[in-house]
Amino acid sequence: MYQRIMAAIDGNYQESRVLATAVETARRFEAKLALCHALDDTLLAQQFARVALPDGVSPIEASLRSGAREFLEQAADLARGQGVEAEILLVDSESEHVPELLARAAADWRADLIVVGAHGSQGVERLFGGSLAEHLARKAAVSLLLVRS
Repeated sequence: MYQRIMAAIDGNYQESRVLATAVETARRFEAKLALCHALDDTLLAQQFARVALPDGVSPIEASLRSGAREFLEQAADLARGQGVEAEILLVDSESEHVPELLARAAADWRADLIVVGAHGSQGVERLFGGSLAEHLARKAAVSLLLVRS
């Protein structure tokens, strides 16, 4: 049914069930698995950020990328340890936000399923922003599997 599964993970991948669900689903369908993290650089791209930071934005961007690549590699190792080969995708943009980045990454990688966490935002957070999963459901052209924490 699914041949290419992309899991959207962040640094809390060990605390959420997204990685475990993606690995199990990939194993069950004998599918390829990509572990993806999206860095939203839109705030760092703003002029005020470049002026306010004495050493500039580059060290912060490099640190974010390095940290993300490190936890993506660790997550891929966990998947491989469970018999599922996983590749990593790290995407970022100074003009697109996380839902757009993940939708584009899924399209570029030709995913037919995206596994993403649903944190169940409520109250003011939901009123003003909505959840990543809600935004991604509107942006992505493929099926989503929402995993509750």
